[in-house]
Amino acid sequence: MNIEIDSNSGFCFGVVNAIQLAEMELDNSDTLYCLGDIVHNSAEVERLKMKGLVTINHNEFKELKNCKVLLRAHGEPPETYKIALENNIQLIDASCPVVLKLQKNIKLGFDEIIAQGGQIVIYGKEGHAEVNGLVGQTNGKAIVIGGINDLSKIDFTKPVNLFSQTTKSIEGFYEIEKEIRKRMVDTQGVDNITLISNDTICRQVSHRQPQLREFVKKHDVVIFVSGTKSSNGKMLFQVCKDENPTTYFVSDEKELKPEWFKNTTSVGICGATSTPRWLMEKIAESIKVL
Repeated sequence: MNIEIDSNSGFCFGVVNAIQLAEMELDNSDTLYCLGDIVHNSAEVERLKMKGLVTINHNEFKELKNCKVLLRAHGEPPETYKIALENNIQLIDASCPVVLKLQKNIKLGFDEIIAQGGQIVIYGKEGHAEVNGLVGQTNGKAIVIGGINDLSKIDFTKPVNLFSQTTKSIEGFYEIEKEIRKRMVDTQGVDNITLISNDTICRQVSHRQPQLREFVKKHDVVIFVSGTKSSNGKMLFQVCKDENPTTYFVSDEKELKPEWFKNTTSVGICGATSTPRWLMEKIAESIKVL
């Protein structure tokens, strides 16, 4: 049986940077706090936990004083930095540069659209760490849209400034943009509507979709490896599944089933931007002995 691991799958730049910063700090200390899971992959979180990384939530963060806390790649709202200053917390900021740029643009866009009596709309997953950071740039006033069914949250008589969570699909974003434009025209009865559309999807993530489509075509069976918390993982898994119906989602080697590989000559292994390379390699080794 031929088993191939997709060379383009695995951690994106932001996640690599966050993990490297955590490991560098843990080389010099026994404990480091991390605000939220450093990556949406339980196997990698557990590996770093064994090295001394302690994952905390925002309520626990508020109670800390005089210590170091790592901010993961997803970014944080302004309130987090304020608390750190008040509690003498030294932040190791691993926020992804792409996310930081988006936060800045949303803050500027919010100020401009509010002056016009309009609304900031973010295409993303409500409650997601990155989205929470983006909403924080708007004093909590941004409207979060997860899909077409959420568009009723928008007032189509007012201007809209549309942004996207960096890890959403490009197709989904432009579908949302098209539908908002249509409903604004239908509601206002005019074509000179104010809809500012900002495609803020990370190209390192979005480029993986066509790469994955080509990769899964080459194999009889595809194993997609991802944590269940990963929004990016769910989206990329669906891309693979649509192209190759014999694609299976697993979080670790214990979820593999021998019957998937009967009469199979070629297996492809791929994953999300939050999937470590070592885990895909472990999956490959497990398949060999099934």
